[in-house]
Amino acid sequence: MELTDDDVLEILKLFEQSKFDFLQLEQGERKITVSKGGYVPTGTGAASAALSRSAPQPIPAAAQPAASLAARAAPVAEGLVPITAPMVGKFYSAPAPSDPPYVEVGSKVAAGAAVGLIEVMKVFASVKTEVAGTIEKILVTNGEFVEFGQPLFLIRPDKP
Repeated sequence: MELTDDDVLEILKLFEQSKFDFLQLEQGERKITVSKGGYVPTGTGAASAALSRSAPQPIPAAAQPAASLAARAAPVAEGLVPITAPMVGKFYSAPAPSDPPYVEVGSKVAAGAAVGLIEVMKVFASVKTEVAGTIEKILVTNGEFVEFGQPLFLIRPDKP
């Protein structure tokens, strides 16, 4: 039996409600690692995700899933900064289906501006940029399941 995105979200919901701080689930080639304390083992293989109560830190390349790195890791042009997913969940590019997206390629954004939403367990969290600049590339599509630390956008920071 293959895990679906909804299965993973349900696992995350149950984990969040549990007393456990760390969960590692393996099913065939797929491995999911979740931690409430921000611990991400560096030896993880096929697929991993981290959920942290503290300030999110990007997962080291060695801990990211190999498939994600190959499929999603476009070479970052010099001077571009990735905006990464602060948590695991479904990415939404607009506040509501009938609304325009937060940003498009070429959009100018201020530091701290919302550029998308991530939903997990019917709770929405804003994806915000840490720097002011121009959106150069959008790396995900609306409704796509994203992993913690996954690059979602590339931004060219404003010159100081």
